[in-house]
Amino acid sequence: MFDTPEELAERIRLPEDSLLELKVVTATNRGITSPHPSSLAQELAAFANSAKGGVLVIGVDDKSREIVGLTQEEAEGAELTIRNLLNDSLEPALSATVSFLELPDSLGTSRLLLRVDVPRSLFVHKAPGGYFERISSSKREMSPQALERLMQQRSQSRLVLFDEQPVPGTTPETLEKKLTDRFVSNSEEPAVDLLRKMGLMCSDMDGNLACSVAGVLIAATRPDQWLHSGACIEAVHYAGTELDSDQQVTSRRIVGPIDRQILEAFEFVCGAMLRPATKEPARVERPSFSERAVFEGIVNAVVHRDYSMAGAKIRLFIFQNRLEIFSPGALPNTLTIETIPHRQYTRNETLVSLLARLTFEIDTPDAPIRRGRFMEARGEGVPIIFREATRLGAPMPVYELFDAQELKLTIFAQARG
Repeated sequence: MFDTPEELAERIRLPEDSLLELKVVTATNRGITSPHPSSLAQELAAFANSAKGGVLVIGVDDKSREIVGLTQEEAEGAELTIRNLLNDSLEPALSATVSFLELPDSLGTSRLLLRVDVPRSLFVHKAPGGYFERISSSKREMSPQALERLMQQRSQSRLVLFDEQPVPGTTPETLEKKLTDRFVSNSEEPAVDLLRKMGLMCSDMDGNLACSVAGVLIAATRPDQWLHSGACIEAVHYAGTELDSDQQVTSRRIVGPIDRQILEAFEFVCGAMLRPATKEPARVERPSFSERAVFEGIVNAVVHRDYSMAGAKIRLFIFQNRLEIFSPGALPNTLTIETIPHRQYTRNETLVSLLARLTFEIDTPDAPIRRGRFMEARGEGVPIIFREATRLGAPMPVYELFDAQELKLTIFAQARG
């Protein structure tokens, strides 16, 4: 949208419409002081809630359409405010592209501007003051009927094959070729056609080719930048048995394609495992947890989490006596905590089918080389976790569901020999 500076300059000379909002602000290096940031948050939410998104340009008078620009200090403060609004003032948080550019004013003097590209969102965003929509050149609070319709439309698109839905703002070039080659390198069929059949690409509401949620998750360099900030794993290792920052040993925010997230999370746990020793017949070092159970637990969390929950992320905590894995989302269909060990469920069918095509190879201290397929035995993950606990003589794993929004798996360490 307005892809070049020339196109944007030409568009600025025309009246505002549903795709463009112009603003003059007062700001210091600490942020925007006028207009009130809440008003800007409403503009951002209105674009995200619209059918095509829009562009906010700061540094242009909306009445005269004169390019007045920003000082360096004002630009830095405006960017800080916008990023804080995107992350903290909107529910859920909103992903948008924030960039600086220069355009000439009416006298030909180059002026610094701040541009915010807001894509049509997969979600309905709430701003301070309520839910807003873009109508022509202005925003307005949505009526209860309009809000209900929008929520229904977007919730339906998320609940029905969510991982096959288009991600706004993406194009085929969003996917990394070396990552898509893993799926198409041995085929004579055109890569785009094959990727579309596999579900990595799809058509957006305008009929343009875009990336699907599954495609972004498995073949984009940074899914968290395209989908939402929660498409990652937060891993923390504690020396004790409680959540205590004073006992934190190390932490990592794991991003990237989800197969790499799985492997990095697994290696993080392996590196943190305590290794008690058996006494007879000789001292033998062994991990506190079954590596196989850990791997299956991480795979299940990544594959079956609800990616429609913007901002929510997988959390992995390693303690002295247990491993906890939190996965966003309620249990699908009629699955219950009691039936998890006995029934198979798949929330993201396309994602599962793509991971089933990929193999992995891991170096760990206890098994120099481990090879296999991520989804080698579909539906066997949970039974494996329970069987491994029995084999090691550890307490049985425990699944818990919190507020029907987050699933927690606890894997206990084996007793010291």
